[in-house]
Amino acid sequence: MNIKLFISPLIILLASCSSHYVSTNIDKDNFTEYFSANSVTVYPSEIDIEGRYKLVSIVEGQDCQIKAHHAVPNKANARTEARREASKKQANGIVFSQCTLLSHERLAQLNNTTDAQQCHAIVICYAKAYAINVKK
Repeated sequence: MNIKLFISPLIILLASCSSHYVSTNIDKDNFTEYFSANSVTVYPSEIDIEGRYKLVSIVEGQDCQIKAHHAVPNKANARTEARREASKKQANGIVFSQCTLLSHERLAQLNNTTDAQQCHAIVICYAKAYAINVKK
């Protein structure tokens, strides 16, 4: 008798779950965007670019430290974000001009406020995005 009381709810529970499918966020577009930075080559300067090229846009990438106890913002993450932005603009080459770290105090000074900022600290990298081997 006790085993019937245990098995009956278990069967009902399993039957109710069988109509639900596992859902994930695996999507081709997610992979394409994630790996888009790989299609953009980093050059030390414009004179290192071989062949014909055309300036597509000025781009920037950011890495934000939201809270003081979170990981410090990283220059590599900001540069990768800039490469993704360059890829979105159909560029395949990039030349970085500079990266800047702004602390919470400096952000407050720039915004002339003591209110809480969106980022505790942030690294911003600026670059020029190029289309390389452009045909006339």
